[in-house]
Amino acid sequence: MTMADPASAASPWVVLKFGGTSVSSVANWKNIAAVLRDRLSNGMRPVIVHSALSGVTDRLEQLLNLALGNQWQPVMLQIEQRHRDLARDLGIIPSPDLEDQFKRLRQIAEGIALVGEVSERLRARVMAQGELMATRLGAAFLTSQGLDVQWVDARTVLKAEQRRNASTRATWLSATCSYEPDHDLQQRWSQPGTVWITQGFIASDEQGDTVLLGRGGSDTSGSYFAVKLQARRLEIWTDVPGMFSANPRSVSTARLLRALEYDEAQEIASSGAKVL
Repeated sequence: MTMADPASAASPWVVLKFGGTSVSSVANWKNIAAVLRDRLSNGMRPVIVHSALSGVTDRLEQLLNLALGNQWQPVMLQIEQRHRDLARDLGIIPSPDLEDQFKRLRQIAEGIALVGEVSERLRARVMAQGELMATRLGAAFLTSQGLDVQWVDARTVLKAEQRRNASTRATWLSATCSYEPDHDLQQRWSQPGTVWITQGFIASDEQGDTVLLGRGGSDTSGSYFAVKLQARRLEIWTDVPGMFSANPRSVSTARLLRALEYDEAQEIASSGAKVL
């Protein structure tokens, strides 16, 4: 699915958002590398925004819950092994930064076990690690493919707005960000031939603390980056070829819709369809 702004038609930037299943296999990463080469060959400046590996966000939530009873160790091993397995399949060595993130998660889990409490602030910090870990792997693989890649922490770019009436939970876990064009960012990322890779789902508040944009917030992140860069377009990539009559993962008889009117798409989106 592509979003384009006629006023940004001449912009060199294109933002590509990839979900968890789209960044969880070697075949998909090879396809991503090919897409990036195509965009670069057409004079574009690609920015990748991507999610945690599929299932990792759920495991991080389990880690928090299990840490309360000091039973977090098995799920932590699963999280580590998931990333090590993909790194091996991609032919890359996990970076020291990734190992530091594993260590930090273990330390946090140990702390939760001691105090017996998880604040919303800490929950946001832990849940953000999925995207941070996954983009480390993605950046390393794309670099190994000969691309000039710059890894960026999304929290240095996306800043949450203060909402007076928001609950504590919403403040930390369902934040909204300012999204006006950012000319300083455009200048910093103006180097041609470079691929910028950053995270969906995460941002920071005025104090620099981690906040989340809500489950499924990576699409929102992609939109924020596209507006800030005044990008030519936002491409939201998924592992299905289009809109179906039902969720094809749940309904085997779901049919691919060959055409969809704007009003129909708007109604489906307002009803909560994730694909839109």
